[in-house]
Amino acid sequence: MTGYVLAIDQGTTSSRALLFDESARVVAAAQEPFPQHFPRPGEVEHDPEDLWATTVSTVRAVLDRAGCGADSVAALGIANQRETVLVWDRATGRPIHRAIVWQDRRTAPECAALRDAGHEAFVSERTGLLLDPYFSATKIAWLLDRVDGARARAEAGELAFGTVDTFLLWRLTGGRVHATDATNASRTSLYDLRAGDWDPDLLDLFRVPRRLLPEILDSASDYGASEADLFGGAIRIGGVAGDQQAATLGQGCFAPGMMKATYGTGCFLVVNTGAAPPAASRNRLLATVVWQHRGKRVYGLEGSIFVAGAAVQWLRDEMGVIESAEESGRLAARSDPEQPVYLIPAFTGLGAPWWDADARGAVFGLTRGAGRAELARAVLESVGYQTRDLVEAARGDGVEGATVLRVDGGMAASDWTMQFLADVLDLTVDRPRDLETTARGAAWLAGFQAGFYPGPEAAEAAVREPGRRFLPAMDAETRERKLRGWRDAVRRTLSVPSAP
Repeated sequence: MTGYVLAIDQGTTSSRALLFDESARVVAAAQEPFPQHFPRPGEVEHDPEDLWATTVSTVRAVLDRAGCGADSVAALGIANQRETVLVWDRATGRPIHRAIVWQDRRTAPECAALRDAGHEAFVSERTGLLLDPYFSATKIAWLLDRVDGARARAEAGELAFGTVDTFLLWRLTGGRVHATDATNASRTSLYDLRAGDWDPDLLDLFRVPRRLLPEILDSASDYGASEADLFGGAIRIGGVAGDQQAATLGQGCFAPGMMKATYGTGCFLVVNTGAAPPAASRNRLLATVVWQHRGKRVYGLEGSIFVAGAAVQWLRDEMGVIESAEESGRLAARSDPEQPVYLIPAFTGLGAPWWDADARGAVFGLTRGAGRAELARAVLESVGYQTRDLVEAARGDGVEGATVLRVDGGMAASDWTMQFLADVLDLTVDRPRDLETTARGAAWLAGFQAGFYPGPEAAEAAVREPGRRFLPAMDAETRERKLRGWRDAVRRTLSVPSAP
């Protein structure tokens, strides 16, 4: 089969489009950033029109760069930032408010009230998630309660909710398709992980009208076609997955026990646990759907770090310590190893395994001799330490035998960071030749649906090209000393003394 597969990778800070050939190699790519909005401390928003405009412009750019038309594209796949909430008017397609981003913490009081009322055990058992502002349900209720007339209009069926994938599908298809896939649905706190559908008890608890919600489809499925006037012809949409699940597929983690970590704005560790929903986590990891095909789901355990690459952006944009992200590794390599500086990047709280929404960032160990290099090292090391916390939590939940961590995302390009990661984990870190694993996973889903790419049994070799492996080189005594310093710094930062 000749032609291409198109992938949209709609992320937290930019939208991207990539065109893959029949060998799953990138033929052309385009990327466009968009503004972030921070109305108040702890609040993060996007203008939905920015998400849409940058998606359309990058797709047009990538087709132009490849010199091909829509008729050369066999299928389109979408990967998206998850948990971000949009609500729009079904008649006009216009959003009623800015998108509330996954990083946003404004609903922490509502989550605390539900927790105090004793609902967390039920929510966790039904959804595999925790009561936290990170997830979509309380954000939806916030919009319905705060935007004038929104709740009544939602109950009357005049409004539509979606995560970013759903919003893009609605716009791409001219409002004909209001759907999401099982991976994105499993991140809303409204989805029964075992039944595979919206749960009426959860809808009642979070006060979300059923008429607001999209249809849930397989990750590889027929999602209709794009409007012909958008890209010079209609393109069939055949795959949708949340960005972390798409990256898991793009890394070829199809077998139980395989794990990957994606280092973008945040960091997300996903371990494939197979066809049965994982048992309740003893270490506050999340159960999630990795992908679904023909109604059958593959599940995983996930740990989320809210701030990874965002800490490097902070170092560059707010602190002025570096001029480019690439400079951070070179600067860290020049740091004084006798200056044990620790950064806890809790700018929007701490994720797994701590789940402390009220924790805030802090730096420990500063002396008069500490400077730019030591701060850069602390920022990069914080990502390794947080990953170590997640891997230890997964082991505590019974994930055994994993000796390799597959990595991707922007920070994975830093050799210094990946070597420290291997050292602090005492594991092999495997970086593929091409870091475009999120888009690759979305492309594989769409290509698989279209018969363009092979199924999961042969997909690992088809979608993933080996790159470089980083082997641990740090001695055990140094590793343990550095980890003790990290754990002490985390304890000093937590707002909840009883947290792990």
